[in-house]
Amino acid sequence: MRAIAYRRNVETGESNKLENIKQPLPKPEGYDILIEVKAVSVNPVDKKVWKKIVPQGDEYKVLGYDAAGVVVAVGDKVTMFKPEDEVWCAGDITRPGSFEKFHLADQRLVAHKPTTLSFAQAAALPLTSLTAWELLFDRMHVPQGDDSKGKTVLVIGAAGGVGSVMVQLLKHKTACTVIATAGSEASKQWLLNFGVDHVIDYNQPLSEGVKALGIPYADYVVSLTHTDQHFEEIAKVIAPEGHFGLIDDPELLDIRLLKQKSIQINWEYMFTRSLFQLPNMIKQHNILQEVAQLVDEGKIKTTMSECLYPICAENVHRAFEHIKQHTVRGKIVLEGW
Repeated sequence: MRAIAYRRNVETGESNKLENIKQPLPKPEGYDILIEVKAVSVNPVDKKVWKKIVPQGDEYKVLGYDAAGVVVAVGDKVTMFKPEDEVWCAGDITRPGSFEKFHLADQRLVAHKPTTLSFAQAAALPLTSLTAWELLFDRMHVPQGDDSKGKTVLVIGAAGGVGSVMVQLLKHKTACTVIATAGSEASKQWLLNFGVDHVIDYNQPLSEGVKALGIPYADYVVSLTHTDQHFEEIAKVIAPEGHFGLIDDPELLDIRLLKQKSIQINWEYMFTRSLFQLPNMIKQHNILQEVAQLVDEGKIKTTMSECLYPICAENVHRAFEHIKQHTVRGKIVLEGW
């Protein structure tokens, strides 16, 4: 089968360029299902893994952490899926990725694809939806429904993949006022189309931007990118006894700035449950099922902003270059083999 992978450069000891390769067809066992991949999306984590995780010897490592496709076979312990089911998933960082024509995934990390989306539109959502949901509701414990009335959430870096889903979840699962940051008029319009209440310029002091709206503090602050650059302003804008959540890898943060306000700090890493084989792994299946329902009800829109054909190493590198420029809104998707 076809796959996109890389291996170690024997001269430099670093990762080689991505290649289009052929692999043996895997066989599902236990809780695994075998998915014929129709579309994938490219995430910043793909490039991080490519640069940081160097395969040993002549082994290839397959990238990819989003997929939408069709079940073709199931393991003997699978109870939730059957062949011909249309599914989506975000995968497991310890296993071969989704940039392969046939992909094995644990049923507890897979859900039925939204019926109202194409495979390409669906592939944009799994990893970012899980990241956004887990950070908001499992880590930061943002109240849902009317319990969140009067609360304010500030999302920094909201026009990216995670932020584009997060603001939609906030608007449809909570009663919070949602403030998003953007650096261009195009990003501002992108976010307003998703229903955010206010958009402020991240090039200006965040605390001043929020106060200009007549809001003294944000009860919840989510930083999705460049946390170290915004951290002093985050400390100013966050409410006493507020909640701060982040997903990026800042070099150094002086968290003493949050002490006087007794701020709770929450990290989110979407792969934690599968990496440590936690008993609640199946919660990712449940989250994706609920997100699919929200999509089919018209409450969550796809965040696909560009679709490249076909799924190949050249287009993955092309997507990496677009992401590097920090101008991508939503997600870049690859479709077809």
